[in-house]
Amino acid sequence: MTAEESKKSKVEFIKEGSLGLRGSIADELANDAADISGDTERLLKFHGTYFQDNRDTRKERRKQGLDKEYIFMVRNKMPGGKFTANQFLGELDIADQFGYGSLRITTRQGIQIHGIVKGDLWKTIHRINELGLSTQSACGDVNRNVCCCPAPLRQNAIRDRLQALSDTIAAHLTPKTGAYRELWLKDPETGDRRQVVTHPEEAEPDPIYGKAYLPRKFKVGIALCDDNCTDVYDQDIGLLAVTEGDELLGFNVLVGGGMGTTPSDKRCFPAIGKRMAFIPFEHVLPVITAIVMVQRDFSNRAERKQARLKYLIHNWGLPRFKAKVEEYLTQAEEICGVPGGTVSRLLAEPHPADVVRHEDHLGWHEQGDGKWFLGLPIENGRVHDQGEMRLKSALRVLLARYQPSGRLTAHQNMLLCDLDPSWRADIEQILADHGVQTVEQISNVRRLTFACPALPTCGLAITESERAAPTVVAELEAEILRLGLDAEQFGVHMTGCPNGCARPYNTDIGIVGRSVDGKTGEGKYTLFLGGNLIGNRMNTIYKDLVPLSQIVPMLRPVLLYFKQSRSAGETFGDFCNRLGMEELLRYEQSYEAELAATSP
Repeated sequence: MTAEESKKSKVEFIKEGSLGLRGSIADELANDAADISGDTERLLKFHGTYFQDNRDTRKERRKQGLDKEYIFMVRNKMPGGKFTANQFLGELDIADQFGYGSLRITTRQGIQIHGIVKGDLWKTIHRINELGLSTQSACGDVNRNVCCCPAPLRQNAIRDRLQALSDTIAAHLTPKTGAYRELWLKDPETGDRRQVVTHPEEAEPDPIYGKAYLPRKFKVGIALCDDNCTDVYDQDIGLLAVTEGDELLGFNVLVGGGMGTTPSDKRCFPAIGKRMAFIPFEHVLPVITAIVMVQRDFSNRAERKQARLKYLIHNWGLPRFKAKVEEYLTQAEEICGVPGGTVSRLLAEPHPADVVRHEDHLGWHEQGDGKWFLGLPIENGRVHDQGEMRLKSALRVLLARYQPSGRLTAHQNMLLCDLDPSWRADIEQILADHGVQTVEQISNVRRLTFACPALPTCGLAITESERAAPTVVAELEAEILRLGLDAEQFGVHMTGCPNGCARPYNTDIGIVGRSVDGKTGEGKYTLFLGGNLIGNRMNTIYKDLVPLSQIVPMLRPVLLYFKQSRSAGETFGDFCNRLGMEELLRYEQSYEAELAATSP
């Protein structure tokens, strides 16, 4: 082993020796064991699935002498969140037949199905492909789902161009290996499962990823300055569209965003992207290719916690990183099939334009082509029937009857598109009959809250998130209403661990799972304040190790201070950022002291 190889993590050797992400996947799927090896677990992520277990059943199964309840989560890759009615209905059928009976809309505009056992994994992924969708590269150390504003606003062609660009980028950054086709699809001539084919002697050449792919996951997002609904500053590469009227001038390229962190490691931190350059539309593919290859060649392959692009930029500084990207443009142009010298070797400085507004696209909206779309709020992205709220059943009726196209949002909601205005009354009646609330029927704080799945399926979860968020929101709603702040907008993002899947570090209120009380079992959380809805500012730790039951009581003094002392038009996040955590804590202490003095 060379000195350079000795510095690589075990995962790097798994990828390099996998023969283009094939490994022993086919053999392990064919055996009768309920679980899989660690190497195969790593490789299956590239195919869109995570190996998990049902943590709710661990204790009882252990008492019975049983192994864990091993399951898989399967994630769709859906650039821009686009789907047809039949595709979504098909996903619901798959979840009913092979999963836990519900779908989860992700914060990257995809779909997750939980609870699939190993014996049904091939059928699940194969069926998804039969629907015209895919799970390839939805996970793993490659570019994942490309996010893009989903709103089908057709007053001008800009959003359609951005949607088409998300498809182009997704296809361009998909690994070149044939492993996915071999493992999950059928031979078009014989109809046989491709798992039985003989693997090639060598992996297919991949000029972008090479044999070891990327050091860590990679994310690309596209947004507009007046509509940052995809949280463009949270991406490894953010493409912020700069427009002038109906004209798309180009993109500000943001680099190095990422929400994951490890609080016990001071070298780890969440980050928002840095503004690197302005490029015209036609230079997008070569520039993002160059950025990906710089990440491939220079990021940390020894420590996965230090392998995201944000750490390379932090260690190098933006000027050095930008210069290296410029060096790689010649290779990138060749890969993209464009003439050499098409892209300037000195990338232009960013355009002054920046994000100014956030939209969630909920409610009824004219598309600009005679049709309408309806944005439906879906609490924490969970599509299921629960009690009187029968969302899954309502969607089955709507999608089968009207066959709308659809889009998923980065806030875990759904847009039903291309609706005839004459259908509106019937659609609203169907939703009401199934107990499904529209945006007009929920509070602002519930509208702008979302959470990660966490327990019981996520192996990284420390505390509850999705199952706890509705209670937190209900308590917060009551407090905000009592203070007369119900007309205000509060972004609340909750996660069950510090990895930040629900983007808690750049919103107004971030709630991050930290630990569990050993005696009571109650989760404890870190509270972050001072971000904003447009996502271009990090928030700050306000309180650490706050019990779940004390989250809203801890926020009460800050909300009161906001009501009493904010400037005209100031948002809650802006208020907290302006005053700073030290001043907020000082006010809390005086509030508690006054409360104690007046108590009987």
